[in-house]
Amino acid sequence: MIETGCDICAVGHYGYVLGDVEEMAAAADDLERIGEEFGDRDFLLPQIVAYLRSVGRYLDPRLTSKPLLEITRQ
Repeated sequence: MIETGCDICAVGHYGYVLGDVEEMAAAADDLERIGEEFGDRDFLLPQIVAYLRSVGRYLDPRLTSKPLLEITRQ
């Protein structure tokens, strides 16, 4: 996902976002291919979040009063 240009980040300890709409639109073909190749990743959510946090790609919503959409666009 990172290599497609999406600014994927964990949000807290329980989820993640892929980045803004423009990034996702630009990477649509790659994201579709990844989905087809790897299928459903919902069961991996805790591991995905842990990995993103371990490489510094996370947002902690408790530490800001800004809306998440504004934070992900910085």
